[in-house]
Amino acid sequence: MALNKIYRRAVALSMFAAVLFLTGCTVSYKFTGASIDYTKVKTVSIAQFQNRAAYQWGPMATMFNEALNDIFVQQTKLELVNYGGDLQLDGEITAYDQLNKSISSDGYSSMVQLKMTVNVRFTNNANHDEDFERQFSATRDFDATQSLESVQEELVTQMIDEIVNAIFNAAVANW
Repeated sequence: MALNKIYRRAVALSMFAAVLFLTGCTVSYKFTGASIDYTKVKTVSIAQFQNRAAYQWGPMATMFNEALNDIFVQQTKLELVNYGGDLQLDGEITAYDQLNKSISSDGYSSMVQLKMTVNVRFTNNANHDEDFERQFSATRDFDATQSLESVQEELVTQMIDEIVNAIFNAAVANW
């Protein structure tokens, strides 16, 4: 009987230890898609992208520049430098437009599409075969009963995230 009690305690203690071990040890893997040869590429310089679109929304260029810098700092081991990086990005926001997407039966717009386009020049001083100049665009739709002012910040943030991810993947994810 005493042996049975010891056995049950040992099993309970083992199970408790296993639970602690499994909850205390987690494996975390973050795939960023970056394929950078850090023996050749150590720095990145990102020029301030100016808003050259005909329609202007004040915070957009600042939001874009911060997001572009953040993705390279957070998802690579590259040092961000002001000028002359091994990787160099520059460009401008070329378009920010609002278009009627669909018309309701009463003849008024029912959906509006917001579109943002950024022109990017990328230079890889370690491998000029990877250099490019390309435009990246994103769109978001919103109900025409809403004012642009009420949805603008959220939609622009979403478009910036999409464009910045596309730029990052084009520049450093060679797969």
